[in-house]
Amino acid sequence: MPARTGEQYIQGIQKAKNNVWIHGEKVDDVASHPAFRNTVRSIANLYDLQHEKADKMLYTSEQTGDQVGLSFIAPKTVEDLIRRREMISEWAGYTGGMMGRTPDYLNTSVMAFGTSGSFFAQDDPMFAENAKKYYDYCRENDVSLTHTLIHPQTNRSKKQSEQKDPYLSARIVEKNKDGIVIKGARLLATLGGVTDEIVVFPSTLNKASAEDDPYAMAFAIPNNTEGLKFLCRESFDTGRSQWDHPLSSRFEESDAIVVFDNVLVPWERVFVSGNSDICNRTYVETNAIVHMAHQVIAKNTVKTEFVLGVILNMMESIGIDVFPHVKEKASEVMLILETMRSHLYRAEHNASIDKYGNMTPDFAPLNAARNWYPKMYQRIVEIVRILGASGLMGIPTEADFKADDIGELVHRYTQGANIDGYERVQLFRLAWDISVSSFGGRQALYEYYFFGDPARMSNVYYDQFNKEPYKVRVQDFLKRVNSSSHNYTRV
Repeated sequence: MPARTGEQYIQGIQKAKNNVWIHGEKVDDVASHPAFRNTVRSIANLYDLQHEKADKMLYTSEQTGDQVGLSFIAPKTVEDLIRRREMISEWAGYTGGMMGRTPDYLNTSVMAFGTSGSFFAQDDPMFAENAKKYYDYCRENDVSLTHTLIHPQTNRSKKQSEQKDPYLSARIVEKNKDGIVIKGARLLATLGGVTDEIVVFPSTLNKASAEDDPYAMAFAIPNNTEGLKFLCRESFDTGRSQWDHPLSSRFEESDAIVVFDNVLVPWERVFVSGNSDICNRTYVETNAIVHMAHQVIAKNTVKTEFVLGVILNMMESIGIDVFPHVKEKASEVMLILETMRSHLYRAEHNASIDKYGNMTPDFAPLNAARNWYPKMYQRIVEIVRILGASGLMGIPTEADFKADDIGELVHRYTQGANIDGYERVQLFRLAWDISVSSFGGRQALYEYYFFGDPARMSNVYYDQFNKEPYKVRVQDFLKRVNSSSHNYTRV
């Protein structure tokens, strides 16, 4: 099946009947449940957008000749990378960058795993073939994926093998002729209840030792696999209108604890089985982390453009765009935007072919951006709050404007400098959903921990940074200062 339409995506998850729980109840149909239906519709719109802009978002599969999603492409040229980024930007543009786990994110990851078979062959040649076949399957069927990387947040000072309950974190409890059996839990599957399959991989950041081999695994299974449950957090979609909640009513990505109750994973879906050494090296040595970072930085660039647009419209709407201190704050966001664009440009134009034959972006600028942006996003939303001020609190609802007794008063007393009350409040409700609402709070937390704990990421960045050339440069300078050739006699 080529690239799916939105209706095909909806029919797929309705037919699957994934085992999803929310608010203490089992969900019968995620496509119609109040907590998920608007997100499902938004994802469906993304799939439809691929067909509306096929020239920018699809490409011809060499395997089948079908038109498939461009986010699956194994790039061979810089032009391929740019095309992929432009496709990613189209999807991010639809959501304002407010959905962090749109399908393209994991599509780039699956591509990297599927084309780096020799890496997985170190554990077992069968796993290399499994990874390739799974990439082919996802690409040719436009499979929507969720994933889980981390263990439950219990005692973080101890290894998984040292926890009081050895079956708290998902682990391999049996290997038999049919596959591996998994028991325990993993965090934190975003869009877990409304996607087709789940990819379980090791953390991109946390490293394990041999004692944790039972917890070291990588595999992919359908979300309706027997024994697999998604325990979703409460929804931030409160069922209000899109006018009142323009973001949370459309882009509320559910996050879920994933429970494996003796789940059988067939051998053909296993990529790593009980090998912490392989798991520790997976993301770096397959270059999956590079391709995922390329998608994330592209998405966050679009997100910054969107929030900057909100800020500029807010400034104009209430006439504060003439004040120097206001311009200074807006310029902070502009500088962040241009820096992100520069990181992307350098990553793409310094790209090179890796050992698997893929054109791979330069990781250095992407790595810098993924360490820097989580902190910058906190500042961006802070600027929205500062500039919005009381206007983010004095925001009537759509119903207030329509009320016979007070509608005229609401219109009159909420107008802006060059905008009527209805339009100004709608704009400020958008700013509120970005920076103040529960949806906005989740966005800030989500961006902060997108790739892991920023402190740990900074430490890894420091440890891996090539520091020697800069130290040597200073040492050489001091040697020249101390050499006789640099001495002179004062006249």
